[in-house]
Amino acid sequence: QVQLVESGGGLVQAGGSLRLSCAASGRTISTYAMAWFRQAPGKEREFVAAVSWTGRATNYVDSVKGRFTISRDDRKKMAYLQMSSLKAEDTAVYYCARSRVGSPSDNYFDYEYWGQGTQVTVSS
Repeated sequence: QVQLVESGGGLVQAGGSLRLSCAASGRTISTYAMAWFRQAPGKEREFVAAVSWTGRATNYVDSVKGRFTISRDDRKKMAYLQMSSLKAEDTAVYYCARSRVGSPSDNYFDYEYWGQGTQVTVSS
């Protein structure tokens, strides 16, 4: 089992920045991709960003490219999502997830373990 705990969410004005953190415990994360998904009220959970097991490959949904950066630190068993130039439409609960594979997939069904989520609210 892998336990994932997100932190760093909060209320921020449009144009501001937040850094989300994901702390992992239990089984390894170092040989698997890590990702962030988000779910806004009344909408389905959507892919935001993923990083490969090596950290050298990343994948982003078009709407966050150039604004968000995903990273990982396997020595600390952490994953991060740096979010800049935030927009009201970024408001959602953000979830950290560990994949079943090493590549940075955007497919929800490739992810085996999920955190409980952290709320990000962007005021316009």
